[in-house]
Amino acid sequence: MKAVSEGKLLKVGVIGAAIAAICCFTPALVVLLGVLGLSHLAGVLDYVLLPALLAFAGLIVYALIRKSRAAAERAASR
Repeated sequence: MKAVSEGKLLKVGVIGAAIAAICCFTPALVVLLGVLGLSHLAGVLDYVLLPALLAFAGLIVYALIRKSRAAAERAASR
């Protein structure tokens, strides 16, 4: 299995958390669903978006921990 770099994990976490936060805290997704005729899905958005926001925040923490460990290993090997 190919290893994923710390920088890529951090980028995915930040972008995902930003998108989930925008959709959670603004009516952007509700308006989009209304325009698409899917407004009946607006009631379940909190059950999807809040766990997604927490998962992406956890990914950010994991990437930062991995990045700091890799930096410590590089410093120790010098």
